[in-house]
Amino acid sequence: MKKFLVLLAALMMAIGLTACSGIDDAKTEKKETATAPKVDVKKELVRFYMDLGSKINAKDADLNAYVAKVSKEDAKQEELPTAEDRTKASEAAAAVADELTNYQIPTGLKDQKADLEAVLKDFAASYHTKAEELKKDTPSLDAANAAFTEAEQKLGTIFESAKLLAPGLDKQVN
Repeated sequence: MKKFLVLLAALMMAIGLTACSGIDDAKTEKKETATAPKVDVKKELVRFYMDLGSKINAKDADLNAYVAKVSKEDAKQEELPTAEDRTKASEAAAAVADELTNYQIPTGLKDQKADLEAVLKDFAASYHTKAEELKKDTPSLDAANAAFTEAEQKLGTIFESAKLLAPGLDKQVN
């Protein structure tokens, strides 16, 4: 009879342990599915910034060349930009504006999406203004550059809210 009681007690303990471990597994599964993987916003913002600069640099070579020629002090007549240079610069600025208009915010930055979309819109407007201004015989890029600076400040505010230093996109793309 003692053997029967010991066997019965062992069986009851095994059933109890099995039942308890099944409940813990279910709780663990729920916890794993309930918590999505954490996104490192700082890394995502830096990737966004680097990608943004790369996208702009891929399209704005002619614009940068034009600005370099215009900005050169003591330039000789043959070193000044031509109408063809101005046309190429306008096309490059328009291409950048299109690229920025179609740029998709990474999913990891969903909390900053609205702010980043507004910044991209401002950057695109700046390049669009440059493109339109470069169609004129005597273009002035002052308004476009001011709009770019404002967009850059807005981007800096987003970075600072994530406890990052404000980036200098102007230095990366020019």
